[in-house]
Amino acid sequence: MARILIVDDSQSQLLGLKRIVEKMGHDIITAEDGAAGVEVAKREIPDLILMDVVMPNLNGFQATRTISREAKTSHIPIILVTTKDQETDKVWGMRQGAKAYVTKPINEAELVKTINELLPA
Repeated sequence: MARILIVDDSQSQLLGLKRIVEKMGHDIITAEDGAAGVEVAKREIPDLILMDVVMPNLNGFQATRTISREAKTSHIPIILVTTKDQETDKVWGMRQGAKAYVTKPINEAELVKTINELLPA
């Protein structure tokens, strides 16, 4: 069982992602914006992060860049989970340090497969 941080400012999206991850048998930690996500990641050191992009304070690209460049958290795989579906968004997200990019609406099977591929063995 892994500890997964879900960072999303939408309560409905947070609940949907939480349901999928809990069904997989993992523990959940949540944060409601990018700035809080960075703080929680530093404090809790989760096994994986699901990160929205469009959020107040610090967007998901900025939070991903901060987490992936910080020595304490750089090993944590980040999956960007977003409505931003342009190829340029995906390329930019991966350049910020994300390991995967999943678009909303969520395809549950795709998300489960991606989480399983990225979780440390």
